[in-house]
Amino acid sequence: MNWLFSPPSLDDLIRLLKAWRFWVVGALAGALLGVVLFSIVPPPYRARATVNVDFNLEEAWPQNTDRQQFYYLERETRKLKEIAWSDEVLRVVADASGVDVSTLRDDLLSLSQPAEAGWHFYADDRDPGRAEFLAATWALAFTAQAQADVAAQAGLNEFIRVDVAQVEDLPVHRSVSRGAYMLAGSAGLLALSALLVLFFKPRTA
Repeated sequence: MNWLFSPPSLDDLIRLLKAWRFWVVGALAGALLGVVLFSIVPPPYRARATVNVDFNLEEAWPQNTDRQQFYYLERETRKLKEIAWSDEVLRVVADASGVDVSTLRDDLLSLSQPAEAGWHFYADDRDPGRAEFLAATWALAFTAQAQADVAAQAGLNEFIRVDVAQVEDLPVHRSVSRGAYMLAGSAGLLALSALLVLFFKPRTA
């Protein structure tokens, strides 16, 4: 078994380079396999709704240091993320769609890395219309809850502004592109082809 864990020799590398046609064909076959798999079992559609979040740093911390502003942004961002994933907000989506909260939270919805400006609310579904509906409903529910908390001064800073940016005619695409399937298939069979060349030496007369 020592040969299995020993580093490749110069002869191994030369044999691998000489077999370049074999692993190039393997890479092309992998890309074709990725296209076939994409056609047979395509990934779900993904819709994206956008909500604009403005922390109004100039008004909230007009004379404070950058460090204090950083902690302010981090704290308020964390609160807004908790609102986005809260039972109250997801229950609105669940009631409108008929999908239970746990499925929405674990399988269908995702939130882009939030910061100031656009927050992207993603929803995945086999039906593009349903994906669009889920994303839009989630964004609207989040906006309504965040605005209510700001107005009631229930945890969020009073200077934060949360407004819907896009919840109609949303961009809807496959959650994974055909090109990604091709790349994954090509890389997988390329690696397999190279291993076959290294581990199975041709017979010598």
